[in-house]
Amino acid sequence: MDGFHDLGGRQGFGRVAFHGKTEPFHESWEIMISAISGKLVARHIYNMDEFRYAIERMDPRHYVGASYFERTFTAVATLCIEKGLIEHEALNAAVSEYVSISHGKKAGRVTPENLPELNIGDRVTVKPEFVPGHVRMPAYIRGKTGVVVGISPEYPFPDAAAHGLSTRKQRAFDVCFRSTDLWTDGADDAEVHVGVFHSYLKKAD
Repeated sequence: MDGFHDLGGRQGFGRVAFHGKTEPFHESWEIMISAISGKLVARHIYNMDEFRYAIERMDPRHYVGASYFERTFTAVATLCIEKGLIEHEALNAAVSEYVSISHGKKAGRVTPENLPELNIGDRVTVKPEFVPGHVRMPAYIRGKTGVVVGISPEYPFPDAAAHGLSTRKQRAFDVCFRSTDLWTDGADDAEVHVGVFHSYLKKAD
């Protein structure tokens, strides 16, 4: 899913603000919503891919003005409503105001058949695909070529897991890209490592 959440590699937002070591929580409600979300994941009410996708589905105007834990709250509220744990109207009544939730889901996808065998040292290209649902591929590597330098254990395929679809697990490949290939004339020469799921890759021509 291409959305406002995927800002990696984009310019024009100014310097990254660095404030040194700070506390992770600033208000008590942030601790509470973090704990609630963790408990819901532990009880398999939803998984982390569903959680991430709920944040991605936030209205861009809402997303950009929300803090980290406000986005967490929106995701939790959205998923609890979608899972039938509470009705939206009941949640509004409980807090005496309208609770903004994320937009509806788009279609997910399962693991395709006949994925190419990939090994360390192989040159690979990220498929130039645009999917309507959840995808764990940063847009700045789409269509780019790198080298496989590591292979992970198998994990649930995010494109399916975020949509409640059952499919076989996949490995992710640590692909090393050159920064100058990702951002031509816009970066110093360096290595950029990205974990890329098997379905997103093809062998380079």
